[in-house]
Amino acid sequence: MNPANGFLWLMLYSVATVSSGFDPSNIRHLGQSYVTAPLDGWIALRRNRLGLAVFPMLSGAMQENAVSEFASLVDSGFIDDAAISLTSTGWAQRERLLVSLERVDIVQRVAFVKRLLRDGVKAAVPGVEIDERPWRR
Repeated sequence: MNPANGFLWLMLYSVATVSSGFDPSNIRHLGQSYVTAPLDGWIALRRNRLGLAVFPMLSGAMQENAVSEFASLVDSGFIDDAAISLTSTGWAQRERLLVSLERVDIVQRVAFVKRLLRDGVKAAVPGVEIDERPWRR
């Protein structure tokens, strides 16, 4: 009923996947969500993990959307959500995701690394040195 609503496209993808199982034809709904709501942070919080879960099946443009969205989550201070995206559905794409952080504000990159370290995850984030001494975290 509202083709310009990115959240509804995301929910259509999500509901179709949950109710009928994964079907590659439903990826177009995810794509429409990226097209209609590329910068909506509250939608990105849900969409990023879903996009990363099917990353190899996405078109090149959609892959770039998912990677950019991940970097935007970190840059906007959604550190916990970005950490969950990386360590769960995004783990297979971690190198590409971490490289995308190169353009993110250094304060947010440091916060992201500290968050990962609290979970015991070491990640090479561009421009951030990891201090191995636990009392320095």
